[in-house]
Amino acid sequence: MANGDVRTYYEDGQWKSGVDGNSRASHVGGTKAEQSAIGRDMARERGVEHRITRMDGAVTQQNSYGNDPERSKG
Repeated sequence: MANGDVRTYYEDGQWKSGVDGNSRASHVGGTKAEQSAIGRDMARERGVEHRITRMDGAVTQQNSYGNDPERSKG
């Protein structure tokens, strides 16, 4: 995950959303769906990737909100 990308994850019994490279989460608490929406909004504002994980840390969803390469042939 690149520095500045947003991640929604489960840690210490709570769902959290934060920017990669920061030592603390930006938002804590609520349900996975609530934190996913917060993380999505954060990623859209920053124009970065948003990754959502399961409780075990495996990535279940990944979306990019900027810096995508141009479409290529084929």
